[in-house]
Amino acid sequence: MARTILVVDDETTLRETLVEALEMEGYRAVAAADGRAALEQFRAERPDLVLLDLMLPELSGVEVCRILRAESAVPIIMLTAKDSEVDKVVGLELGADDYVTKPFSLRELTARIRAIFRRADQAAAPAVAGPDASAPVNVGRVEVDLAGHRLLRDGEAVPVKPKAFELLAFLMRHQGQVFTRDQLLERVWGYDYAGESRTVDVHVHWLRGELEEDPATPVHLQTVRGVGYVLRKG
Repeated sequence: MARTILVVDDETTLRETLVEALEMEGYRAVAAADGRAALEQFRAERPDLVLLDLMLPELSGVEVCRILRAESAVPIIMLTAKDSEVDKVVGLELGADDYVTKPFSLRELTARIRAIFRRADQAAAPAVAGPDASAPVNVGRVEVDLAGHRLLRDGEAVPVKPKAFELLAFLMRHQGQVFTRDQLLERVWGYDYAGESRTVDVHVHWLRGELEEDPATPVHLQTVRGVGYVLRKG
């Protein structure tokens, strides 16, 4: 069965172009022109991925992202204006998985969509049991349950952004190894696309808020100046 993608954008030409392009790629595409309609379509269609413009009438894309993330872990790719850096950061902090900046190429967008679905398929595949997944592992203030895809604090689950958990899981499996931002984009987000390091930085910032006693002076998720990030259990 074809995967369903919800396209949310108030620009009629762009919205129709995206729907047509996605259908040519073999997806089923549904559309909404404003924030309220987006929520209605999402709840009716239960899409596999949402393309979400941030500048929307009725409800802003940021507000729609917040509501969607409270209801679902569905992948969200934000469509942002070139000068909307603040909105990008807010959207990522709310749990969007990725963003593309207008104007963008359809080739780039579809590559990112395929990468997200590829990562989802890998995560859904049966895992090979091993010592790294058999029990929660303490990292800073939380326990990380890789098998259950959870963060725990005092035995209680901590709400976690899906992509942030994938980043943490990847770094846990490669403890002590330093990765550049571009390497993390390729290995965790699933595409080779330099220049979007802000995406990684925002997710690292969120993780530090959960892991570290003092996020300003991280002990576990450290920055290696001029290189990238590394996870150390401390």
